[in-house]
Amino acid sequence: MHMPAITGSGVFTPDQVITNDELVAAFNTYAERFNAENAEAIAAGNVEAKAPSSSDFIVSASGIEQRHVMDKSGVLDPDVMHPLLRQRSDDEPSIMAEMALDACGKALAQAGRRADEVDLVICAASNHERPYPAIAIEVQQLLGAGGFAFDMNVACSSATFGIQAAADMIRSGSVRCALVASPEICSGHLEWRDRDCHFIFGDVCTAIVLERAEDARGDHFIVRSTRCATRFSNNIRNNNGFLRRTRPDGMADRRDMQFVQEGRKVFKEVLPLVSAHIAQHLEDEGVTAGRLRRLWLHQANKAMNDFIGKKVLGRVPTPEEQPNILQDYANTSSAGSIIAFSQYSDDLQPGDAGLICSFGAGYSVGSVLVEKG
Repeated sequence: MHMPAITGSGVFTPDQVITNDELVAAFNTYAERFNAENAEAIAAGNVEAKAPSSSDFIVSASGIEQRHVMDKSGVLDPDVMHPLLRQRSDDEPSIMAEMALDACGKALAQAGRRADEVDLVICAASNHERPYPAIAIEVQQLLGAGGFAFDMNVACSSATFGIQAAADMIRSGSVRCALVASPEICSGHLEWRDRDCHFIFGDVCTAIVLERAEDARGDHFIVRSTRCATRFSNNIRNNNGFLRRTRPDGMADRRDMQFVQEGRKVFKEVLPLVSAHIAQHLEDEGVTAGRLRRLWLHQANKAMNDFIGKKVLGRVPTPEEQPNILQDYANTSSAGSIIAFSQYSDDLQPGDAGLICSFGAGYSVGSVLVEKG
């Protein structure tokens, strides 16, 4: 059995940024137009009027202040309200593969590895732009990696589930060096016309290099243990997949084909599930909460993370113990906890322990217990 280790991480961040104020201005213009066009039906009680959004509401509800996106022009156009992403030909790199190449290149550079030394690529993300061929196999080819590759989708837990899969293969000896990439174009499946969720998501891609600890060429984190769990729920659902589409007549899709969630139910049901999952993981590994120097949690909602951090540590975590990137990136699905890890791990010292955890639709929760080597 071999000990797996994380030896590199990388983040691709889109150049385009949408602030809360920009988003609110576009949404409120859309809402005003909708209310004017449907004034009679609203007055008759047949259609519900669109309430305005506000930056204060967004920050209070989520802790989000801005988000990075692949295209802001379409999102901020009240007549469009979704990203305008060019349809690529089959002989061009896909948009997800292009994002992954950037993040993987950064992760490999940090690990001191060449792409041809990689023998496993996993594309672990919540939305894939096509069923097949696998995005991971495309990334493998574009990188010049060897071995094999496959896609994985466990919604917001995809990255941690991908890490477990790669770590298990390294433990068994079936692979020596793996890449787990999470290209998340969340803007493509968000309903930007829904006040309750129009602010939630952003776009990004992360990548993690895992290899045998004995092969590490520099600073690394030993993967002491991984733990995954799932339980079916419809409270977070997406029936449409990767990109928002339109019907042949040009009308927008039905609302139920985009990202939907029962926020209050999710808060009530997921938080105890995640807190208990982490506590049991630590107990089974003989690690006390007091040993944890860092919690890199899924970046979905600040209130959720604050609740989980307090449950796990038995007190309110300091910003250093539980770093948030939510305010800058918004919810980036499976990539969120990996962004936090990538940006807030350099200061840990040999022997320091930390835990990466993500959770979301499924329900699903994945945790990775690491120790600085």
